Amino acid sequence: MARNFRVYYPALPLVAEHAPHRAVFVGDADGRCQVFVWDREVGSARQVTDRAAGTVRAAIDPGGTTVWWFDDDLTGVGSWRVCDIDHPEHSTEALPGLAPARHAGLAMAADGTAVIGLSDTGGMTLFRRTATGRVDRICRVPGYAHLVDVDPAGQLLVVGTDAASPTAVTVLTGDGTPVAVLPGSAAGRVWPLGFAPGTGPARLLLVVEENGEYALATWTRAGGLARHEWRFDTEITAGWYPDGTRVLVRQDRHAGSHLYCVDLSAGTRTEVPTPAGSILDAAAWPDGDVAYVWTDSTTPPQIRSVAGVELPTAPDDGPGDEAVSLTQYCRRTQIWVPGPAGPIHALVAAPADRTGPLPAVFLVHGGPFQHARDAYDPLVEVLVRTGCAVVRVNYRGSSGYGAAWRNDFRAGVGLTQLEDLAAVRSHLCERGVIVEHRVALWGSSWGGYLTLLALGVQPDLWRLGVAINPVADYAAAFAAATPAIRALDTMLFDGTPQEVPQRYANSSPTSYVDRVRAPVFIAVATDDVRCPPAPVERYAEALSHRRVPVKLLRTRAGHEDFDARGHVSLMQAVLLFMQRHFDGVRDEGTPVALAMARPTD
Repeated sequence: MARNFRVYYPALPLVAEHAPHRAVFVGDADGRCQVFVWDREVGSARQVTDRAAGTVRAAIDPGGTTVWWFDDDLTGVGSWRVCDIDHPEHSTEALPGLAPARHAGLAMAADGTAVIGLSDTGGMTLFRRTATGRVDRICRVPGYAHLVDVDPAGQLLVVGTDAASPTAVTVLTGDGTPVAVLPGSAAGRVWPLGFAPGTGPARLLLVVEENGEYALATWTRAGGLARHEWRFDTEITAGWYPDGTRVLVRQDRHAGSHLYCVDLSAGTRTEVPTPAGSILDAAAWPDGDVAYVWTDSTTPPQIRSVAGVELPTAPDDGPGDEAVSLTQYCRRTQIWVPGPAGPIHALVAAPADRTGPLPAVFLVHGGPFQHARDAYDPLVEVLVRTGCAVVRVNYRGSSGYGAAWRNDFRAGVGLTQLEDLAAVRSHLCERGVIVEHRVALWGSSWGGYLTLLALGVQPDLWRLGVAINPVADYAAAFAAATPAIRALDTMLFDGTPQEVPQRYANSSPTSYVDRVRAPVFIAVATDDVRCPPAPVERYAEALSHRRVPVKLLRTRAGHEDFDARGHVSLMQAVLLFMQRHFDGVRDEGTPVALAMARPTD
């Protein structure tokens, strides 16, 4: 089965096609993500990597003999390494002689031939590595692109770009010759997912957006693109069952998830039984079982099997009992609030032992095309223990609410989302749920960007802001970002900073820095290539010159820090800042001790 790997944490084990008892997965080891191999027959897992920065990208060959893992630095630049599954302590370079680059996809044919995408500032280069270790260059793809899959016979490759671009999907022969280009558009995006397993003509699975809905489609060289009858009103992704006739569909809908088995031959769609909550990843395994990563607001993510198979865990996997125990002290509700473009969905958590108006922290999700889930978030628990209500808003741009909601930026990038945040804040203030003058914002990445933007555009609404790895100046960030981020920004703004400079200026927190009055905590990562730190540091300096209380924390990390100790240190610093500047936080005891302590009976 040709397969492109996906990484979540905790991640599903990636099972070897021809040796289904063997798998590789990413788990926790002493607070860091590391690669493990799992033998289902023996029921044991062994650690493969032990890197100080952690390892989050891994794969296994179809025969179950070779493990791949990506040895990258904090900026995401690195090289693939391979090792024998029985001797993981000895690894070698998978592509010897090639300069380090960014990962842009890895897929394997049935015979173990691997196709690898490596990207740099100018584009992506595709390489082939045979089962014997010979490496050949296939072709160069200019601009932002990523390898999606290779068919089981190793004859066709599929490359994806921006789903709305005229070259959203390109199918290539094994030597890099284009076979077909499937275009997308702003109203009809196209996402390639992977080739069907088995023999016979190659069949590519896709998701297409049309008339505000999402549909499954398949492409063959002889028949072209064929749309299937099933329609979904919110975002989906999908993958093949091993039999090559059925498709496992995961739908994100209103902060929760659903799984479906779609039989393309029989023309049926059946829901796969899973508990209420969120499914972060799912896959059909060679034996027909369905495994999935599941969580809800009170349960940390865990790997489950529909058939009830015992699945692997790594040492120290997941939070301890102390963190989980906090969930019983939290009262949770979901609300729908009237907004400028329709009802806005939000998740609200509050201390179970408190009533009446509460100080509030709006946790602003990143993305922009992500969403606040019915999922366990230890930060929610910690903030609730400080006496605050926690509000998570699925503003326009969020997934899980349909194409129209996801694609709505009518007031401008960021500015549209601020309208929805303000509407939910107003609703909760009017109903006495939160204290009007004690409302803070806290966000990471794009959520951190929205936090900074809100403090300047809506200075009367927010008392304090916490921005982790944010964007402060969109044009400056564009100049220093990776090709993938530039492609995203060009799509969001409908042009580059050179083409539409005023749109970038209107959506940049730097443009409103003189209006900020609330204290601001800002964290930047030294090796962040998604949200470069230099413009953010200049923004913090401007606040300091205006005597706005600001704390700038520099961390030695990339955009995502996979070291749990770094997260704890960051939370300590933020809670201390909130204790000093936000009177919604209890002032007795140390912040972390207060947040994590059990109340007395």
